[in-house]
Amino acid sequence: MARVTVEDCIDKVENRFELVLLAAHRARMISSGSPLTIDRDNDKNPVVALREIAEQTVSPEDMKEDLIHSLQKYVEVDEPESEAVPLVPVGAQQQATQVNAVDDGAVEFDRMSEEDLLRGLEGLVPPERSDDY
Repeated sequence: MARVTVEDCIDKVENRFELVLLAAHRARMISSGSPLTIDRDNDKNPVVALREIAEQTVSPEDMKEDLIHSLQKYVEVDEPESEAVPLVPVGAQQQATQVNAVDDGAVEFDRMSEEDLLRGLEGLVPPERSDDY
């Protein structure tokens, strides 16, 4: 059995703390069923992870990205800004139905920005609580 030491891995990952983090993350990946890139040789998962790093069968940069991704609690997704939301005042639905019957779909609505919508929602007063709730 070949012994793996930090010196075998330090030229691949210069920072010892980062090496420990990456090896621990890789060992957890192996425990959860990730395929091995080297023979196990009756070694435990942390030793296999260090041997994989020493023999460069896994990329430290890929493991670092995967580690960062696994630690993130909130992943920001870039979504395109939605266009202005059409403003439908109270009673406009009835008016639109009446206009639709006469005009065959030539209904125009005012446009409202998201900020205007949020300002309007902030101004709403919650309903009175009753004993029925």
